[in-house]
Amino acid sequence: MNRIGAAGRWFDYINFILLTLLALITVYPFWDTLVVSVIPLSEYLSTTVHLFPRSLTFDSYTYLFSMKELWTSYGVTLFITLVGTIISMILTVMAAYALSKPNLKGHRVILFLIVFTMMFSGGVIPTYLIVKSLGLMNSVWALIIPSALNTYNLIIMRNFFSTLPEGLVDAARIDGCNDLVALVRIVIPLSMPAIATITLFYAVARWNEFFNAIFFISDKNLWPLQLFLRSMLFENESSYSGGGNSLFLLGPSIKMATVMVATIPVMLVYPFFQKYFVNGVMLGGVKE
Repeated sequence: MNRIGAAGRWFDYINFILLTLLALITVYPFWDTLVVSVIPLSEYLSTTVHLFPRSLTFDSYTYLFSMKELWTSYGVTLFITLVGTIISMILTVMAAYALSKPNLKGHRVILFLIVFTMMFSGGVIPTYLIVKSLGLMNSVWALIIPSALNTYNLIIMRNFFSTLPEGLVDAARIDGCNDLVALVRIVIPLSMPAIATITLFYAVARWNEFFNAIFFISDKNLWPLQLFLRSMLFENESSYSGGGNSLFLLGPSIKMATVMVATIPVMLVYPFFQKYFVNGVMLGGVKE
């Protein structure tokens, strides 16, 4: 027993060390980005490893927040995230609830066709032609409608609904509720862990909208935040400001500041939804 106890303690020690190293490796790129965004030129050029800033300057953030393009792209991304997530959740919840009913005629065929899209899709060119034919080019709706429903999220939500006792919905029908009322008043309140999880999946995907924006948006006034970030990261010209010891290289500093501005909002929201992740996804993975 003593050997087993000692082996267990050593196993815990080794796990702790390995997980700590993994955490440090994961956190370091973010920390390096933060440090580079607030240090002056002399400190940035003095070393390639930036662990702790010896002096601080917020000139890059001041310059960044003075750019009209940043706030315009922020507004576009907020609209895409809020409106797109609401539309996606409405479609996902309604479709998943209908497909979770075994008595729905043809539900297996419909589900097969939906799953089929996970393995085969039309491709970039057909999608571009469809969006263009619908007149959605240079429109924020081009970033919302084509990706309004995610098959993976639909399957998770459908499996979650399948685990709910059917007797609850039957009792609601006896009391005079139709399917829509039963969904809103019975099913959705019982499914908040899964709904919160899928909502965050959609919201993060909308916030990081990039690929579709490259193809469908050419107007800079409609650029989402990720396209603005791309334009800043690939900017070849360097600007200089100040003098003497306050001289700083605006190129790397402003790029890292832009990355931080695009990342921090998601990091602030994520902790409030984190507790739903394991519970929601695990329950959604249970078979009927």
